[in-house]
Amino acid sequence: MNSSRIDICFSKLKKEKKSAFIAFLTSGDPDFSMSLKLLKAMPKAGVDIIEIGMPFSDPMADGPIIQRSYIRALKSGSSLIKTLNLVKNFRSSNNSTPIVLMGYYNPILQMGLKKFINKAKDSGVDGILIVDLPPEVSKELSLELNKSTLDMIRLASPTTTLDRMKNILRSSSGFLYYVSITGITGSKINKVLSIKKNYLLLKKIIKIPFVIGFGINSTKKAYKISRYADGVVVGSDLIKEIEKGIENRSNIFNNVIKLVKKYSNAISK
Repeated sequence: MNSSRIDICFSKLKKEKKSAFIAFLTSGDPDFSMSLKLLKAMPKAGVDIIEIGMPFSDPMADGPIIQRSYIRALKSGSSLIKTLNLVKNFRSSNNSTPIVLMGYYNPILQMGLKKFINKAKDSGVDGILIVDLPPEVSKELSLELNKSTLDMIRLASPTTTLDRMKNILRSSSGFLYYVSITGITGSKINKVLSIKKNYLLLKKIIKIPFVIGFGINSTKKAYKISRYADGVVVGSDLIKEIEKGIENRSNIFNNVIKLVKKYSNAISK
């Protein structure tokens, strides 16, 4: 069996003793062409894995910044099909950077599991992360995913017990996403040390790459976390730059890429 783009990416970074920089963008925010332009520029700016948010009207795990990005994207006409087309367009010039779709179950269910998985695979998606679908209720999706080459990325949090972690790991592949806070995206991390303690405890039983996200809103925090985690996810801070650009009519593309480079430099130190 061929190694996936995600596996190749993490093993390359492991040899280099580096942490993966995972950047989040909402599909279609502020529009399709800007999303595509940003996606294409991200790998050159230092992003290792791109996480694309599938716009949804009720994103319960997300804070106000990402919620507003979903509203902007939906207003600009974004949909699940257009998100898959975005990945397909990206793949025409980049066949190596892993792409993970992150979102909620409703739009996938509306499209139909088989149809979604086939289209995602054909578009060049590598993994999916469904925020509101814990392992206990995802048997149907897992069965379909097992027939494909797509990774099922799961979430763990500070409240995840070791027993539950073992259950989560049974149906996880690609990497595990550790939610650093008991809150929504964009919340502030207060105790970086307690995150490290929890992370290192859980890491003992985890055999796949283990990344940290939620609340990483400064290059300083990204740097600290990258010293021990397999990967660092940055989302709300990048989306905030898009929002500022719309409000101030300033150059969204240059501002976002400039910030991406700052995070990349901090994480790859």
